[in-house]
Formats: sequence, structure tokens, C-alpha cells
Amino acid sequence: MLHKIRLGLAVAAVVGLQATAALAFGAIAVNDGQGVAAEEAGYGVGWGSTQKEAEKNALKTCKAAGNDSCEVAVWFEQCGAYAGDRVNYGIGFGETKKVAESKALEDCPNCKIIVSDCQ
Repeated sequence: MLHKIRLGLAVAAVVGLQATAALAFGAIAVNDGQGVAAEEAGYGVGWGSTQKEAEKNALKTCKAAGNDSCEVAVWFEQCGAYAGDRVNYGIGFGETKKVAESKALEDCPNCKIIVSDCQ
């Protein structure tokens, strides 16, 4: 009987962790107008329990860093990335930072990664 209780608690703990992780969202907001060099592009990363909250926090962080016109470039549940150059940009998301960055660079092959992050 004690074994079943411990097993039940262990399963409940794992399910609880999965449910919590599924609720976490991230977002990247950028101030990256055309003609801006990749290294000059401002950005902010934000987190929240909803996509909207993550986007709001990313915009707040971007503006707090001294950027005037920030826009959400990508939102994600695990990892996200933003790549850019003077004209183009690419976004990516995935299970790992490497996957997200690869997708952003596929989207914009001549760009460089500006920011990437994972929860």
C-alpha cells in the first residue's frame, strides 16, 4: 500500500511539473529597423504564463533598454531566436537553443544571431 502511495505522489509530481512547464511562454521584441546593423539592433526578452504576458514583458524590457520602437518578433514555448542584418531578419523556435538559432538562420542565411533564449 505504501509503495502505491509513493508511486502516486511521484506521478502527480511529474504531471504537475509538465503542466507548469507547458504554461511558460517566452517572447523576443526588437527595435530593428531596416538599415540598422545587426549589432545595433536593440531587443528585449520577456516571460509569462501566457503568450500575451510574455510579449508584453518583452516589449517592456526592450523599451527599458532605451529602444524607441520595439515590436514582438517571435514568441515561443521552449526556445526562440532572432537573427538579422541591415535589411533582413529571421526568426526561429524549437526544443533547444541550437534548433531555434538554426531555424532563424535558415530564415535569413546571411544574418547573424542577435538574441536567443530558452525557458
